[in-house]
Amino acid sequence: METVLAKTLQKRQVFFLVILLLLWDAGSEAIRYSMPEERESGSFVANLAKDLGLGVGQLATRGARIHYKGNKQLLQLDVKTGDLLLSEKLDREVLCGATDPCILHFQLLLENPVRFFQAELELTDINDHSPEFPEREMLLKIPEIVHPGAVFPLKTAQDLDIGNNTVQRYAISPNSHFHVVTHNRGDGRKFPELVLDKAVDREEQPELSLILTALDGGAPPRSGTTAVRIEVVDINDNAPEFLQSLYEVQIPENSPLNTLVAAVSARDLDAGTNGNVAYALFQGDEVTQPFVIDELTGEIRLKRALDFEETQKYNVEITATDGGGLSGKCTVAIEVEDVNDNAPELTMSTLASSIPENSPETVVAVFSVSDPDSGDNGRMVCSIQDDLPFLLKPTFKNFYTLVTEGPLDRESQAEYNITITVTDLGTPRRHTQHNLTVRVADVNDNAPAFSQPAYTLRVRENNSPALHIGTVRATDADAGANAQLTYSLLPPSDPHLPLASLVAINPDTGQLFALRALDYEALRAFDFQVRAADRGAPALSSQARVRVLVADANDHAPVVLYPPQNASAPCPELLPRAAEPGYLLAKVVAVDGDAGQNAWLSYRLLQATEPGLFGVGAHSGEVRTARPLSERDAPRQRLLLLVRDHGEPPLSASVALHVLLVDGFSQPYLPPPEAPGRAPGAGADEPLTVSLVGALACVSALLVGALLALGAGRLCRRGGAASAGGGSGPAEGGVAGQLLDVGGTGTLAHGYRYEVCLAGGSGTNEFKFLKPILPNLPPQGAFEDMEGNATFRNSFGFN
Repeated sequence: METVLAKTLQKRQVFFLVILLLLWDAGSEAIRYSMPEERESGSFVANLAKDLGLGVGQLATRGARIHYKGNKQLLQLDVKTGDLLLSEKLDREVLCGATDPCILHFQLLLENPVRFFQAELELTDINDHSPEFPEREMLLKIPEIVHPGAVFPLKTAQDLDIGNNTVQRYAISPNSHFHVVTHNRGDGRKFPELVLDKAVDREEQPELSLILTALDGGAPPRSGTTAVRIEVVDINDNAPEFLQSLYEVQIPENSPLNTLVAAVSARDLDAGTNGNVAYALFQGDEVTQPFVIDELTGEIRLKRALDFEETQKYNVEITATDGGGLSGKCTVAIEVEDVNDNAPELTMSTLASSIPENSPETVVAVFSVSDPDSGDNGRMVCSIQDDLPFLLKPTFKNFYTLVTEGPLDRESQAEYNITITVTDLGTPRRHTQHNLTVRVADVNDNAPAFSQPAYTLRVRENNSPALHIGTVRATDADAGANAQLTYSLLPPSDPHLPLASLVAINPDTGQLFALRALDYEALRAFDFQVRAADRGAPALSSQARVRVLVADANDHAPVVLYPPQNASAPCPELLPRAAEPGYLLAKVVAVDGDAGQNAWLSYRLLQATEPGLFGVGAHSGEVRTARPLSERDAPRQRLLLLVRDHGEPPLSASVALHVLLVDGFSQPYLPPPEAPGRAPGAGADEPLTVSLVGALACVSALLVGALLALGAGRLCRRGGAASAGGGSGPAEGGVAGQLLDVGGTGTLAHGYRYEVCLAGGSGTNEFKFLKPILPNLPPQGAFEDMEGNATFRNSFGFN
């Protein structure tokens, strides 16, 4: 973007003009002070606070400062008292030269808010310089034929002071031939002329020595002198005459040395040496004159570089002197043409190194621009890059403010490199660049953000305490303390969940630790909230949900429910000798407190009295006959069965199953085998023994029948209650129900339901025990304790 201080009208100038007029109205009237030059450093100038109607405290709080062109600190402001003081001794001749009046323009800048006051300090001249002649001695050659009243020009004295303190009159030492007349030039300077009062005679006095004195108008006056040596020469009645009394030329300031500036020409009507003309600079000061003239040709050439900014015009007086001593004079007015040889200058008055984000329009810098060139060479254009959220606004004369276009976002860009370019309109154009680095200060405007809204962590049960189970991570787009995060656990929504004793979090890293060993059978999963809060003011936070899944470990061995293991005396299974192969003798019922593969049970026959007589289902646990029974089979059989899960490592349990071979269910016991070497006479008691055994068998049969009827009744009642609750009905008219829920995986080892019934068969009176009917896999549940198992056993009449 560009802001042009030019006459070319643009739409944006209307807006800038309004701001300029408002600021001008606030401080457009300049306050002028006056004081003599050469005052000592620290001298009191004025009290700015009083003159501007400001309180003394306002100068300090509003960041008052004095700005002067070119960063020169000629003045200093005491913000505590409001006094304006000199920073150094001021020399009017150094600062202003011959310019009168000598006015130093400066500005009082208030930064917060931005306001300017224009002020001027006029330095009045004091008579601190004496007149000085360019040469210590002047030589005049005067022909003896010259008549009284003839006028001879003399070189003027220079006085750096101005006004009445500069040269006011000239005086000549007392003599009988000459007096001095003081004349005024058009520019106000005075020059002397020597007037002949009495004719000179070479034969009487060939040479005269006089003292010329220049006096200024100071109080007391100062003076300077030079010697005037007059040589009386023979008669030469024609003086040289220039073709023009005034030559006007222009020369660019960047002209190289030895450039021809002008050529003057004069003629003399005399002959011989009296007609030979020699040219010279009348004011031959080698220091002040950047020109040289060829005494034979009259060509004026450049001997020193010109600078338009120092001197814009030279008036050079040329004399043409013939061999007889007569001379003529002309003036060459040399105007120095400005070229664009100076780049613009930028003076930074105030600069903010950092600005807070999200702030509205903020002043970043206040600066002024200047160019010592003139015309278009001194007209300037200020600009910055187009892709930056900043604007340049003209405020007061050549002052600009750099402001933000709107609120900045540090997270989008934390630093801006701004290049202020000041370009003049000369040919060729010259420019100056000033680089600024503006940092955007962070504001806590971003809440922490978790890497994911929900975390799922898995930990195996029976873990060691203080186990690292996972990490939650959050990031904050802010910086510094606004981005330093602290993690914490939020109170659980379930008041019964002892979260403080289960999990802890590292407040700095977000690492989660299990405080104690977890039990899958007691707590399979739990949820909680984690909060990440930054350390800003005010602090911002966000939350994430964490779900911990407890993985099952094979930490429970199978438990055999049937045959019961805690009975005081084993209860044998009755097997009729007429049983066919595949006859269901019994069913081993076992459960495992684990879940999944750890609860999958398999059955195996370890030992048997008669190998090959029985077999067991690997997955069902049903014990069946493998072949027909024979008379040679022992009436008492003992089977050792192994129940093993599929965990890693696998756990197992064993159970013994006692079997009695009978001819029928009416014969509960077989006669014991005869003991070898039975005593004689035992056969006499055999009828009595048989009677006693028969009576005992009848009583036992009645007792077993009563117990089975009682167990069947209880199962039927449970089955009716389960059917009323929506459960599946039993098959074959038996009593079915959900007997045991093991950790959410089903009723028994493989999640089956079993029916228990007494089915009367033709011939075998088969006892069907826990036949699987329907799978039941509820998603949730808890492993019932062994009290429930006792209820289960009691329902069947087990001891």
